[in-house]
Amino acid sequence: MSDRITLNAEPRTDLGKGASRRLRRSGLVPAVIYGANSDPASLTLQHKQIIHELENESIYTQIIDLKIDKQTEEVILRDLQRHPFKQMILHADFMRIDKKKPIHVTVPVHTLNADICHGVKIEGGMLTHLTTEIEIVCLPKNLPEYLEIDATELHLGDSLHLTDIVMPEGVEIVALTYGDDHDTGVIAVTKTREIKDEDEDEVSETEADADSDEGEEEKQAEE
Repeated sequence: MSDRITLNAEPRTDLGKGASRRLRRSGLVPAVIYGANSDPASLTLQHKQIIHELENESIYTQIIDLKIDKQTEEVILRDLQRHPFKQMILHADFMRIDKKKPIHVTVPVHTLNADICHGVKIEGGMLTHLTTEIEIVCLPKNLPEYLEIDATELHLGDSLHLTDIVMPEGVEIVALTYGDDHDTGVIAVTKTREIKDEDEDEVSETEADADSDEGEEEKQAEE
């Protein structure tokens, strides 16, 4: 686990679209905090700080210490609105956590040993990522930053599914709670275009040989 992320926030009383635009022009980000049976509250954050912390992938999947005046709230980042083409955060939503209640979070999947995967290194295939994020449910204390899956033993044509992920204690994949038919693929080793072309060449050569044999037989029959 990486060090806990801390964000500094200030209460916001000036609301509305016009006020939000003024805040953004002054280097601030409008935000809201809600949940844990407490009233929602409007906040502002320093744009420079949140942009810096967003370089850390785990900000989306770990508990954040949100300091508001002299009080600190434990939250998770629930939503982030970005400018369509500028490197600018327009709004952030934070949800307070209750340490005794499970939370649903979408976490990334990291593939281990992709560089030594048998189906890629030995058989010339291509490692394909079928999903990059998975929704999990767990108590806040068990929240992982990411899940891992090992590609080492995958052969050409093989795939690994949700049930192949070694899960941390107390963490459950939401999709699997709906039944075995939701055990979808996570990674697979597939044929590359080069392998396909070689297969097609072999088929063409076989067909050409067959055509040649048939032509020879017809010639002999005519004689």
